[in-house]
Amino acid sequence: MAGVASTLAKKRALAAGFGTNANASKYLNQDFESLRSECLSRGSLFTDSTFPAEPASLGFNELGQSSSKTRGVQWKRPGELVSSPEFIIGGASRTDICQGGLGDCWLLAAIASLTLNEDVMARVVPAGQGFGREEYAGIFHFQFWQFGEWVDVVIDDRLPAKDGELLFVHSAQGSEFWSALLEKAYAKVNGCYEALSGGSTTEGFEDFTGGIAENYDLKKAPSNLFQIIRKALASGALLGCSIDITSQADSEAITNQKLVKGHAYSLTGAIEVNYRGRKEKLVRVRNPWGTVEWTGAWSDNSSEWNSVDVSERDNVKADDGEFWMSFSDFTRHYHRLELCTLTPDTLTTDDVKHWSVSNYDGSWRKGSTAGGCRNNPYDLDPEHLVFSGMT
Repeated sequence: MAGVASTLAKKRALAAGFGTNANASKYLNQDFESLRSECLSRGSLFTDSTFPAEPASLGFNELGQSSSKTRGVQWKRPGELVSSPEFIIGGASRTDICQGGLGDCWLLAAIASLTLNEDVMARVVPAGQGFGREEYAGIFHFQFWQFGEWVDVVIDDRLPAKDGELLFVHSAQGSEFWSALLEKAYAKVNGCYEALSGGSTTEGFEDFTGGIAENYDLKKAPSNLFQIIRKALASGALLGCSIDITSQADSEAITNQKLVKGHAYSLTGAIEVNYRGRKEKLVRVRNPWGTVEWTGAWSDNSSEWNSVDVSERDNVKADDGEFWMSFSDFTRHYHRLELCTLTPDTLTTDDVKHWSVSNYDGSWRKGSTAGGCRNNPYDLDPEHLVFSGMT
């Protein structure tokens, strides 16, 4: 009966609007506004006892207490690292996300795609946060989609640092901290930072949007894939891509043309340019490292750009981790494309085609519906996978 009662209670809460992005559930019953108000009235900075600044919050193995990687780590608030910390400077951008000493490129690729859509970004990173005198109390919050509902996750701003620099994700600007704090909130939901090491960009896409994700095998890509990509980007969908590895030794191996195997990239643009009397299809890809870029045709400062009108040279820069390449090269070198379509409540414009979604609560059962980890994604019985649908 307890299970039935719990299910009914959840249905009533959802019907009343709880668990929506506008009225997210309080993760671990922590209310951001009341906690911040308490700290501001006391004149003290928030300390989160549910995700303490201790070794256990870093990890359990490679980031465990006895690991050399965590030796000398200190938890520092942004104001202890830089003189004038900022939450977001001039709006969130892809260059705010540079990978640190954690193998969570899959997550950072998803975050980078998130910055392309201000509406989606605002759902994950609520407004009204910063380091100003009237708002700063050492507490921040973020929202994620978890098990069929939105949850509001509160954290303090003590971040793991080593030798005076952030240990994990950081902004290229150095004084901007929204991405590091977002990573910490996601680590809290998953138990520790090390739990984020290794994953699928699709996981991040879904947890940031509540959307419907799908995968394309680029070696069996449909003939209209470029059009699919352009329409997806235009409608605010999040996209990621990767190169398969054949052995563990291949993981993060760098090819002769500076592509990283077994590494998650975000796909951030798709255009057609006039090139020597014909149309050339190009895609823009970003490496979460913030460095190491494709050096082939259409890369930064490559000769191909000399034959393209200046007005069509979109975001051709120096080494910032983002680069253009021809669509044909993209499908030849990459193996996977992950695409997450936004849910109807996310779409705020009439310029895109709307659709409807229905959610059904269920559970994974051993021997019946459980299985199908990211290494074996097709082990599940398709009849048990329909928890959401489009019409």
